[in-house]
Amino acid sequence: MKKLVTVAAVAVGLFLAGNAANAQQKLAHVNSSELLSLMPEMKAADSQFKTFQQQKQTALEQMDAERQKKIQAYRDKEATMSQANKDAVGKELETMGKEIEDFTKRMQETQQKAQQDLGQKQQELYTPIYQKAETAVKAVAKEKGFAYVFDISQPGVVYFDGGEDILPLVRTKLGIPANATPAPAAAAPARK
Repeated sequence: MKKLVTVAAVAVGLFLAGNAANAQQKLAHVNSSELLSLMPEMKAADSQFKTFQQQKQTALEQMDAERQKKIQAYRDKEATMSQANKDAVGKELETMGKEIEDFTKRMQETQQKAQQDLGQKQQELYTPIYQKAETAVKAVAKEKGFAYVFDISQPGVVYFDGGEDILPLVRTKLGIPANATPAPAAAAPARK
């Protein structure tokens, strides 16, 4: 009986110690969107991505302008068709129509490739930045003893009141000055 009481006392003690440890877990939050917009690397990546995106857009616009010229040449040739030159002009129109069709197909393929290239470039530029921010948040959480860090910029946090905002600590960890200004909100792409 004495053994049973001792085992029960130890079990209750462990249970209470576990509950006390759980009750003392520290919570914190960070706004990852703000953090990312403050990082100089993000501003540089945004600039590089915008330039790359503009190059792709310009190339597609040039292709479309060339396609429009071909369509106009087709229409001009079609306007010259008469009963006398119907066979000759008809063959030319058929050839021109095939060229326009082929060119349109190439243009669509180029557009698809541009979308793939943009996705790859986005991943290439932004993934290291996301990883750096995540590493800094984890390091600060570990240093300060936080059991949980919530990202208040992401959907899913319905309410927060309290906890400790570790954004200033993470900024310090990343070497971002306190007076740094965030990049425009639209510049940062959505995280995958």
